[in-house]
Amino acid sequence: MKNFGISLIAALFIFCSCENEKSDNNQEIEINEDVASFKEVGIITIGGLAAAEISAYDETTKRLFTVNNSATNQIDVVDVSDPANPKKLAVIDLSVYSGASNSVSVYGGKLAVALESTVNKQGNGKVVVFNTSDYSLIKEITVGALPDMVTFSPDGKYIMTANEGEPNADYSVDPDGSVSIIEVNNNYAVTTLNFAGFASQLTTLKTKGFRVSKTAKSFAADIEPEYITISADSKTAWVTLQENNGVAKIDLASKTITSLFGLGYKDFNTAENGIDVSDKDLTIAFNPWKLKGMYMPDAIANYTVNGTSYFITANEGDAREYNPYTDVARLKTLTLDATVFPNAATLKADASMGRLNLISTEGDTDNDGDLDELISFGARSFTIWNGNTGSLVFDSKNDLDKRSNDFGTYDDARSDDKGSEPEAVVVAKMGNKNILFVGLERTDTVMVYDITNPSAPQYLQSIKTGDAPEGLLFVPASKSPNKRSLLVVSSEGDGTVKFFQPNLQ
Repeated sequence: MKNFGISLIAALFIFCSCENEKSDNNQEIEINEDVASFKEVGIITIGGLAAAEISAYDETTKRLFTVNNSATNQIDVVDVSDPANPKKLAVIDLSVYSGASNSVSVYGGKLAVALESTVNKQGNGKVVVFNTSDYSLIKEITVGALPDMVTFSPDGKYIMTANEGEPNADYSVDPDGSVSIIEVNNNYAVTTLNFAGFASQLTTLKTKGFRVSKTAKSFAADIEPEYITISADSKTAWVTLQENNGVAKIDLASKTITSLFGLGYKDFNTAENGIDVSDKDLTIAFNPWKLKGMYMPDAIANYTVNGTSYFITANEGDAREYNPYTDVARLKTLTLDATVFPNAATLKADASMGRLNLISTEGDTDNDGDLDELISFGARSFTIWNGNTGSLVFDSKNDLDKRSNDFGTYDDARSDDKGSEPEAVVVAKMGNKNILFVGLERTDTVMVYDITNPSAPQYLQSIKTGDAPEGLLFVPASKSPNKRSLLVVSSEGDGTVKFFQPNLQ
């Protein structure tokens, strides 16, 4: 009887370990995982600061490819056939390609690496494609300036890059921000799109919170694409334009930018949006303030519910800081309109709002030299938007900061500057639920939400990560080395890659 019990348990385990695998009658077999029970199962340290920024997984070789820029210029290859015991296998040296890696993506045995030029950072970058089995070079493709993110489309037909096109240190050269679309099956033919065609819409875009710097050399040069997500049918892409507080929508078949969405402002003057604005008040208190935030998203993800597309943003915020031009200043150094802010002197105290970093070039609505509105970087939240209209569906308000504090990871030293700093978002399908993972750079945490209902996400879990999680990667159980869902978190602060898996129900 005892042996029978053991055999039965083993049989059940084998049955449960075949999510999305085909049985003999071609029916899908799914495991039943507890979506709120992710826990750390493995870790590998590949270097120090900037050693583990972004990772990509190859199902065939069961290898992880991780950007390593910690005094090196390489991709580290890690064997993750056993997620509890990851082992470094090899290094792909990138120094011979005159570029430094920013991002990686994998599809069908091909590894795509985005390289910014180390000869001239404002010059064109490239995508270098390698074979994941032997690391041999397949193709080098020229793209726009400073490719900051690369991704394959879900069907593998396209590689896309977000080319940030940042200016040089003295702002004398500012290349166009752009998006490159590479056709894999057409000898890697590349089409690079800029945003010049939308310059005539700037007045309208500004009414929707879209932002162009007052010292911009041109509309196209000021646009800075940051991150890309591509729909499951590989027909549509959404691209964050972080410093511009916008998102671009792209049609892949026609290779055209079809829309620019201005994301507007978040009102922090409500109890549910209340934030901690000082790192010198000797307490953590999430209160409403007469303040707005530009969403300025970094990472972006997408999913579809009942035929409607949604994109999700991690609303980090980002300043421009160059020798002749900077757009960030502490509130206490700025002049506030005396009528709008009769208590300006009180607000400028360090224990009040004085330490808060503001967008110094925004908020003077009547152009008289003082601020009529206070506008900060980021929204300290994740937001779900309608993928067709760009309209806001749900914002997490101050949930990320408050739950970080409850979890014991909130860093009060960042209260004056973006709070928990949402950096990354990834959406995964687990069973019949859509699960969102949100990486928080300054609280070293990943938060997990059930977003099956886009208008009413439900918090599930907080997970402690390495220092400054930058890259989130979800591997579904069907592709995972041990046939269990796998969350991979790459942290650039300490050079660690951590592996998390949920319990079976």
